[in-house]
Amino acid sequence: MAFRSEFLTILQERGFIHQCSEPDDLDALLSRGSVTAYVGFDCTGPSLHVGHLLSIMMLRWFQRCGHRPIALMGGGTTRVGDPSGRDETRQILTPETIEANKESIRRVFARFLTFGEGESDAVMVDNAEWLLGLNYIAFLRDVGRHFSVNRMLSMDSVKLRLEREQPLSFLEFNYMILQAYDFVELHRRYGCRLQMGGSDQWGNIVNGIDLGRRMDDAQLFALTTPLLTTAAGTKMGKTASGAVWLNPDLLSPFEYWQFWRNTADADVGRFLRLFTELPMAEIARLEALDGQEINEAKKVLATEATALLHGREAAVEAAETARRTFEEGAAGDALPSFEIPASELGDLGVLSAFVRAGLAASNGEVRRQLKSGAVRVNGDVISDERMILGAGQVGADGTIKLSLGRKKHALVRVGY
Repeated sequence: MAFRSEFLTILQERGFIHQCSEPDDLDALLSRGSVTAYVGFDCTGPSLHVGHLLSIMMLRWFQRCGHRPIALMGGGTTRVGDPSGRDETRQILTPETIEANKESIRRVFARFLTFGEGESDAVMVDNAEWLLGLNYIAFLRDVGRHFSVNRMLSMDSVKLRLEREQPLSFLEFNYMILQAYDFVELHRRYGCRLQMGGSDQWGNIVNGIDLGRRMDDAQLFALTTPLLTTAAGTKMGKTASGAVWLNPDLLSPFEYWQFWRNTADADVGRFLRLFTELPMAEIARLEALDGQEINEAKKVLATEATALLHGREAAVEAAETARRTFEEGAAGDALPSFEIPASELGDLGVLSAFVRAGLAASNGEVRRQLKSGAVRVNGDVISDERMILGAGQVGADGTIKLSLGRKKHALVRVGY
């Protein structure tokens, strides 16, 4: 359908929209003036990952269109654990771990959103504010009575777990009620009318809409993004070495740039629309490139996506490091690295070096790569798994360059 509001028009042409409740009413609401919307993020790890970027980008576009975004931290719901899309119970985290994760995650949002006191300035809220102080009996009476167990059992997050004969704890069973109550509280406190998220959250969001209608006679709305997979069918943001983290202490700007540079040809146009703010005409030009020229589009994607998260300077530095590394065979300063004292030279084995550099997960993985000729030190192919790094490998800049295949590189920095 053709939307009148700027926000829904942008999201539709860029491919963000999967499901939308009452789209005509939501479009009219967004056209009339400033609206408040939220996305929830549980604090299950020390960083968000690329899989969260779709929702973050929606919040960013929402703010750019003059509306007020809320980033809801799940300091309360993380203590329960969202069962959506999982076959097993999430690990129960301590309050201290949840708090540490929350503080670490906060830093990412400042890159994408503008926080402040203005009408469209973003707000960061923690649902622990209202969830941790709930009276259980009062909550059951006031909120729980609006939920049908029959309907709860039909929700995908519950039904799929039961169909696979995987246990579902009563703790997890309550998650959808708490998330629905979040929507009601945010409507009461901030006038929030819209919840956005991934398609796996549709049932939970609709529960919140229904609860808002029953408790406050409020018309609330839902908007979800599609489940994003690559052209190869793999889940977006997952690699052989694990999640693609957004916090720079877990994944350097260069490694982040390199992740986007390695995008498959068939995904370039779609990722440019979703993960950059380039004009649609420029994206059309870039995705029309073919043959070797498509690599230029991938470099633009990598630089633009990295600039949004890490800043333009870091993105340009990462691009230059990649150019020097892959086109000139040199080592750039932005390559991932670890430092050792000079006294450790003569004791550091090649297997341990590659694991410590994050190029491989285990010594066994390095051994397998050795057999295929993928392990190189300073550009030389290594076949001896007992090789020890020594002073002879240290370059004039005090580094040893480690390479795994053509695309993964790191430096050992030797301190004298």
